[in-house]
Amino acid sequence: MARSGLRLIRHSGAAIGAVIDELAQLRVRTFREWPYLYEGDEAYERAYLAKYATARGAVVVTASDMASGEIVGASTALPLLAAEAELRTPFIEHGLDPAHWYYFGESMLDAAWRGRGIGVAFFEEREAEAARLGFNCTAFCAVVRPGDHPARPDGYVPLDGFWAKRGYVRRPELRALLAWRDVGEIEETDKPMLFWTKEAH
Repeated sequence: MARSGLRLIRHSGAAIGAVIDELAQLRVRTFREWPYLYEGDEAYERAYLAKYATARGAVVVTASDMASGEIVGASTALPLLAAEAELRTPFIEHGLDPAHWYYFGESMLDAAWRGRGIGVAFFEEREAEAARLGFNCTAFCAVVRPGDHPARPDGYVPLDGFWAKRGYVRRPELRALLAWRDVGEIEETDKPMLFWTKEAH
């Protein structure tokens, strides 16, 4: 599918392995930005992404520049049961069976391509995959940063409104902790991650 000068391709199974190197580079450069401030490492990212190539029901949607062929954006998803234990635990603790949920991992897009509707397309593609696999419930989580964080850009607008428009509900009771090293820091620290969910009826 083509949109705004980009070609969107849905990858699954072994086909994901062919794009892991480009995805690792994309993760490192895009997640350095606010609000993740992630000091990434490509070797770690390749190992992290490898699970998508082997997890049953996993999908990676890539957005490639139609002129150069370069991957400039991507989004990932897989059954929550195949995700990290830290992401499943909040659901279990609140009586929600992880087997019923399809988890949206990350969405990444180089700055030059933002504002062209690709974020919407990423949600549409992953929701279509969830429906194809028989999932009625989808979820994702986002990092929570203090409002007075010194690295917060002036005029920053959170994506809450965009997510709500897509039908997702903020779930303050569903929180996880994930650890990574912020840009400029020496050690990893735990970051609170808050879930948003959507249940099809």
